[in-house]
Amino acid sequence: MNTFGHLFRLTTFGESHGAAIGGIIDGCPSNLKLDFDFIDSELLRRKTAQSSTSSQRKEPDQIEWLSGLLDGVTLGTPIAFMVRNEDAKSADYEALKDVYRPSHADFTYEQKYGIRDWRGGGRASARTTLPIVVAGAIAKQILKGKGIQVAAKVTFMGDAEQARKEGDTVGGIVECRIVGVPAGLGEPMFGKFSAELAHAMFSLPAVKGFEIGDGFALAMMKGSEANDTFINKDAGLKDAGRETCPESRSLKSRVNITTVTNHSGGIQGGITNGNDVVFRVAFKPIPSIAKPQQTVNRAGETCTIAIEGRHDVCALPRAVVLVETLAALVTVDMEMMWR
Repeated sequence: MNTFGHLFRLTTFGESHGAAIGGIIDGCPSNLKLDFDFIDSELLRRKTAQSSTSSQRKEPDQIEWLSGLLDGVTLGTPIAFMVRNEDAKSADYEALKDVYRPSHADFTYEQKYGIRDWRGGGRASARTTLPIVVAGAIAKQILKGKGIQVAAKVTFMGDAEQARKEGDTVGGIVECRIVGVPAGLGEPMFGKFSAELAHAMFSLPAVKGFEIGDGFALAMMKGSEANDTFINKDAGLKDAGRETCPESRSLKSRVNITTVTNHSGGIQGGITNGNDVVFRVAFKPIPSIAKPQQTVNRAGETCTIAIEGRHDVCALPRAVVLVETLAALVTVDMEMMWR
């Protein structure tokens, strides 16, 4: 499953220390003039070596567009692109090729495939998220034409600088808001908008938690506290206290309906209700730490490791754009299915 999406689909390829990483976007509408400067600016947001707490791997991240474009305009055919890896240092991982790093994908990948790429984590590396940003930047341009915007921010993060000094790492939370989403996006059972978002976010390395709207806090509320009261935008709250609701006389009378609160995060019954879609994603601490840890090797022998090399102390600063671009991919896909 290296392909994501239904009608607007992204297939990614490549490993952290392989020759290149890239993707194929299928289902992109034709006659869309791409803003390549915007795509590059999105890539810059996830780029390494921009702070003391991010990996110091220095990649130029120059995109090579292989197909699907003519003079910067989409043809409606598959858009293929790739970015060559130029600053991989596989020797940094030589001592770890027979060792299972705690909380990494080393053990599980080897159990699944009988082999693993030990160079930089291979396919499990955050390096392989770059194609998501490229495709998501295109999705954002499609959404912009429909008046839909996606923006995320860090709402909690541990003390990354202190963790770096201690040879440790920290995690945190990213909150994302999708503004301008029309009501009606999402399928009623196994293609809920919320389920598609969760599927997308859990595709990211280090993600361990996801919630829509008030999420887990709703479990502590009463129904009277958690319900989102419907109102007519034009009428305001003046009729919200009525005990009975007169039958709507026309579709026109329903187009300005909204809710007083947004505990549901813009999704009810798995379908968008026209409010802002709001969700949060929890990222665990990066498992590569310089502190000594006990583990085992492929022979099952106990050993101690201290992971050296170039690693993020916290995923949050570079993960914000990943959350946004995946949300954009889901929204474009769901909007296309809706139409």
